[in-house]
Amino acid sequence: MTNHTDDSPQPIGELAIQTIAMPQDSNWNGDIFGGWLVSQMDLAGAVTARKKARGRVATVAIDSMAFLRPVPIGAVVSCYTQLQDIGRSSMQILVEVWIREDTGTLSKVTEGHFTFVAIDDTGRTRAVPRD
Repeated sequence: MTNHTDDSPQPIGELAIQTIAMPQDSNWNGDIFGGWLVSQMDLAGAVTARKKARGRVATVAIDSMAFLRPVPIGAVVSCYTQLQDIGRSSMQILVEVWIREDTGTLSKVTEGHFTFVAIDDTGRTRAVPRD
């Protein structure tokens, strides 16, 4: 986002993934299922975690999710991530989801704190590189 003003909230972090909310991911009211949205957030967090860990990661926790508004079919769904903390093998990542509807309106719809761990080829935890 290039227009940062105090009157206009903007996403935090970097764009990790972007997709379009499709009819097959909706309920009978035409709103996108929350579970679909959480899966997109998990994928976005994994993109950021894999980049930092330089390899395999696994989701171990999702904390403090809050859905702010429904996501309509056809909205462009953008997941932004920010690496917030790194432990020996774990990474805390904030994932925000924003949508852009056909009207051009940009709205935040949810955020969540995800914890990932770096794992080796056998599935055991390994250290996250520090550089």
